[in-house]
Formats: sequence, structure tokens, C-alpha cells
Amino acid sequence: MNFPFSITVNDDKGTEDLAGNFAKEIKNGQVIVLNGNLGSGKTFFIKKVLQLLGVNYVSSPSFAIVNEYEGNIKAYHFDFFRLIKIEELYDIGWQDYLNDIDAVIFIEWGDQLPNVLPGKRMEILITIINESKRKFDFIKYE
Repeated sequence: MNFPFSITVNDDKGTEDLAGNFAKEIKNGQVIVLNGNLGSGKTFFIKKVLQLLGVNYVSSPSFAIVNEYEGNIKAYHFDFFRLIKIEELYDIGWQDYLNDIDAVIFIEWGDQLPNVLPGKRMEILITIINESKRKFDFIKYE
């Protein structure tokens, strides 16, 4: 994949195929931020990527704020949706997570707290076209 990159998928299978291609691009130390409206497929996409990377069980971290996974990679999966103050993130060790160069960090709703996002990151915007069709826009910040 060359970035920036945009693609429209027609269904869940298309999203799974895209997740498979994207999983090949992932390296330890990456921060991947997903934004999009409620129901756009952020968790679904992350789940498919992580399953391809050997993580058997993936769930939304909406209430826990962060889930930690081990598979072929170590991954942290954050959900910023419920966070109101940046302090909430620092209270759970945000800086320690960011400093773990052996892990990949996925963040849903990163646009909720843009000031804590590292400069070097991948952002994926998922736009709902209709009930099954989604547009994915990938932007890489170096």
C-alpha cells in the first residue's frame, strides 16, 4: 500500500480483504488511529486485522478504555469515545503504552483527544456510504 490511500469496499468481505492487506503493513511501534461515525466499522476492522495477526479474541474497549492483546504481535486497543479529560488517559499509563516499541497501538475515536496523538502515526477515516458500503482513507504522518 502506498499512502495516502483511499478505497471503497462494498461489504464485510471487502473490509476483511482490506484488513488482510493492511495487516501486512503493520510493524511494531506503530500507532494506528481510526476515526468515523458510530457504526462505521472501526472495531470490526481492528478485529479483523488483529485476528490475522494471531489474536484470537478481540472486543471493544469502550468501557475498559484499553484492551491488551498478545498474538504474533503485542497490541493495545484504545477507545477514546468516553474520555472527557486527557488526565483520564494519563491516569491509566498512556505514556507507558506509547513508549512500548514492541507493540502496535490501535486507537478508536482518536479525534476525541487529538492533542495526545503522536506526530508519527497512521490515521484511517472510515466513512459510511450506505448500510454495507464504506470508504477508507489512510493517511500516514511521519
